[in-house]
Amino acid sequence: MRITRAANGVQALELIDALAPDVVFLDIRMPGLNGLDLAARLCAGERPPRIVFTTAHEEYALAAFEHAAFDYLLKPVKPERLARTVERLRAALQAPAAASAVAPEALQALLRQLGVAPIAAPAPLQWIRAAQGHETRLIAIDEVVYFQSSDKYTTIYLADGESLIRTPLSKLKEQLDPQQFWQIHRSVIVAARHVAGTRTDFRGRLHVKLKGRSEELVVSRNYVDLFRQM
Repeated sequence: MRITRAANGVQALELIDALAPDVVFLDIRMPGLNGLDLAARLCAGERPPRIVFTTAHEEYALAAFEHAAFDYLLKPVKPERLARTVERLRAALQAPAAASAVAPEALQALLRQLGVAPIAAPAPLQWIRAAQGHETRLIAIDEVVYFQSSDKYTTIYLADGESLIRTPLSKLKEQLDPQQFWQIHRSVIVAARHVAGTRTDFRGRLHVKLKGRSEELVVSRNYVDLFRQM
């Protein structure tokens, strides 16, 4: 079991986006982005993780959270109480329905009860502006084969070349249609229409093969499930 900690709500959102965890422990009061707002963002996603809330404040509808979220821990958290939560999580993740994680409808109802409106997903991105020398190129989203991040930049690979933008991949993902663009690695998002198939190398790593292109893209373990049916 891998445990990763975040210093604030914004960093937590970035880590959740990069690591796609099965379980998230959220403090309700966090700097930058509080636990309720972060939960609302997670509920807007396709596969929200199981959420365990922690807080030192009893006024946050303890009984309601116990039904809508996976669990709710009151600070200071007692070791035996935490142990029970961990055992329940292990059992839930091993169950056949584990992939469904938390029920978004239930958590959204709770968020509305607490006065936190779930964040509606914006319309998918249609155009991207990319600088090329002293000019700006307007790229239609349908032209994109895949995105790959490197340092502070993201490279857009097209059928007729490539362009560089400063938008981080995590921010770009929020604007893409998840049915059309699949994240296959922490640093790569590929257009589904350009996926020709997959292959597994001698090390057991999965590679995505692209239509009309020679390069292959490595799929990290966190995203292998996307291709189980292929």
